[in-house]
Amino acid sequence: MCTTNKPKRLLCIVSNMDAGGAETFLMKMYRQLDRTCYQMDFVVSGDGRGYYEDEIERLGGRVFRITRKTKDFSAYRRELFDAVREDGCPVVLRIGSNAFSAIDLWIAKRAGARRLALRSSNASDGQAGLGMLLQRALRRPLTSVANVKIAPSDLAAEYTFGPMAMRKGEVHYLRNALDLDAYAFSAEKRTAIRAEFSIDADALVVGHVGRFAPQKNHGFLIEVFTELLKSRPDARLVLVGKGELEDEVCAKAEAFGVLGSIVFTGVRSDVPALLSAFDALALPSLYEGMPNVVIEAQAAGLSCVVSDTVTRQADVTGLVEYLPIDNTTAWAKVLESAATVERLDTRTAMTAAGYDISSEAKKFVELVYGVATIESELD
Repeated sequence: MCTTNKPKRLLCIVSNMDAGGAETFLMKMYRQLDRTCYQMDFVVSGDGRGYYEDEIERLGGRVFRITRKTKDFSAYRRELFDAVREDGCPVVLRIGSNAFSAIDLWIAKRAGARRLALRSSNASDGQAGLGMLLQRALRRPLTSVANVKIAPSDLAAEYTFGPMAMRKGEVHYLRNALDLDAYAFSAEKRTAIRAEFSIDADALVVGHVGRFAPQKNHGFLIEVFTELLKSRPDARLVLVGKGELEDEVCAKAEAFGVLGSIVFTGVRSDVPALLSAFDALALPSLYEGMPNVVIEAQAAGLSCVVSDTVTRQADVTGLVEYLPIDNTTAWAKVLESAATVERLDTRTAMTAAGYDISSEAKKFVELVYGVATIESELD
């Protein structure tokens, strides 16, 4: 029950509100809120309107668009400061991939924000050399501004906040939870999706959901799929998402002679239906914090083959197999085998593991809005 006439507002700082994993996590939480009590606003710096911006506005949220940090940091800092002031919100959540994201919380603190939450979303961000050394050396002083530290997994927590913060119990785990009923396997949806893309009912379908970016390692996946076609010429690869490397991946598929067996869907809003249409999920990422799609796939009873860089915490049903990303033949064989695993209803197991959205949304409100803390601070 609300204790004030106006909803408590949370200001989320993100790069953009496209359909990536971190953004999807925020929207899943947003949809669960009692919006007469709690609201969410967003600061974005991406070019153009994001995938979720129309929905944000329909739900009553506001979007502040500011200059991209890499374009003009002085303008970015000033505009972020002004956005925090204009929003008038004492609660700020920064979604980031490393400790340097906490710089935005220092700016928010100067602008008057009092509850500063940082959610780590990755176990690496591809940095090497000096960048990695700086990240490790500065993560504790940088992230000290956050009075709420959140991560989806052990690897993400350690990368952003460091082992000392973990040992001290400073990091809270907030799972990438789901509406489990919406993701349950559906034979009807499987048939409809396969018909949409002219895929035979008996074809072996390997799926991948993720943006076309270096982290996701699509090039390796094309090589794996080429191997798979040698034993299963009926196989199809369905790639869901968009990104800067899409043309490059398409060109590689054409060079390998497999383009005709690949479906590029673009961004889709019906991921649960797509997962029902797949026979196996492949995720050969170079690094991940806690991949949403692996949790979603298990909710659909789908076997997953993922790189050994993914946290073991991602396997909550026994449907996940880990492989090093150094042998395309091994991947092809395991995917072919994984596709034969019977689809099971995993809702009970997923709920027991804490992946039901309703319980995690309550935890989100407690952690991020800090209901009791904020009440006492603002009285």
